[in-house]
Amino acid sequence: MSNYGLRGSWGRMIEGMGMALDSVRSNKVRAALTILGVAIGVMVVIAMASMITGINRAVQTQIETLGPKTFFVMKFFQGGINISDGSDELSPWRKNPDLNVEEAELLRTLPAIRDVTWREGTQGPVSYENQRLSSVNIVGFSPSWVFVTGGTVISGRNFTEVEYASNAAVVVINDKLADQFFFGLDPLGRRIKIYGLPFTVIGVYAEPSSLFDSNTQPMAVMPHSVFTKVADYWRGWLQFAVSPRDEYSVLDAQDQVIAALRAKRGLKPGADNNFAVVGQDRLLDTFNSVTSGFFLVMLALSSVGLLVGGVGVIAIMMISVTERTREIGVRKALGATRGEILFQFLVEASTLTLLGGVVGMALGALIAWGVNSLTPIPAAIPLWSVVAALVASAVTGIFFGMYPATKASRLDPIEALRYE
Repeated sequence: MSNYGLRGSWGRMIEGMGMALDSVRSNKVRAALTILGVAIGVMVVIAMASMITGINRAVQTQIETLGPKTFFVMKFFQGGINISDGSDELSPWRKNPDLNVEEAELLRTLPAIRDVTWREGTQGPVSYENQRLSSVNIVGFSPSWVFVTGGTVISGRNFTEVEYASNAAVVVINDKLADQFFFGLDPLGRRIKIYGLPFTVIGVYAEPSSLFDSNTQPMAVMPHSVFTKVADYWRGWLQFAVSPRDEYSVLDAQDQVIAALRAKRGLKPGADNNFAVVGQDRLLDTFNSVTSGFFLVMLALSSVGLLVGGVGVIAIMMISVTERTREIGVRKALGATRGEILFQFLVEASTLTLLGGVVGMALGALIAWGVNSLTPIPAAIPLWSVVAALVASAVTGIFFGMYPATKASRLDPIEALRYE
């Protein structure tokens, strides 16, 4: 008995799908609007979810290249989207003193700390002979920067502690800048000008893959001791990357760093820190909180598309009920129950929206592929977005198709048979 009922349910479902396809053929404009509305909603879900997921994974991978225990010391860190008009109320970082190299050197002496790397950066002009780039990423680092940033010096070498201490005019350029200036020639030993001053190229650096593929941007790295003397940059935003020793936990290392900086700055017990110590987990949480805002936008946009599709479902299904009133009367006269009529029309409605969902998934996947292939933004379609898109499509059909289906199921068979 149950097998018969199951076969009957499948038969009614297939019949409902067939009728839905007939409605598409007979009401092409209305059906197209319904499918288009649902397709747009699903496309937005798939496309935005794939980009957000890809970016999140790329950020996590990039942070992991720093080493699982590396954390950061900053002048100020709040996370999320900050709006500032320059006032003390909206710019709490103004009251914090700048970090300095002396503090970084102090942290390097702590028992739990293996190394501390510091950096500041800006953009400025770099030239070689008659070639000139007006906006190159120029970064001042301490000598151990390669171990923290990841990547590899693929040719030549990094600058040494002696060169750092002596303010040597040496520079490591990335492979992008080398390709633009030297066209396959060996750049080592050549002299480029940064802010109009000569620097000797001693190494070529290949950056690790990152969020927006930063190796597409030309970059020059010089000793921070030289950077502070020649660069035109926004002062006061020196940052430290701190690497703990293997035998110490991240929390132990952070506690030592906080205690050392508080003592150095003479902060009294109970006073708030006037600096920020930020772990990788907090950076990821902050980034995820920002991307969650994009999810809200995604839901809003997709909801509009599904609403348009739902209105189309009501229109098409009401027409279908009117056109098949006599047929419904015949079926009821032959013993069809209200539940069977309701089920068939709901299957028909959900088939329409699922068809739109499939079209939207295809379009969303195509957009994700294009973004991943043609832009530096990574994109990866998460399984949950596919499931959510299909469920949302089906639920839209069921919800908006409920009124026409209920109306069809409640038709009086005698009145329906008289309908012309």
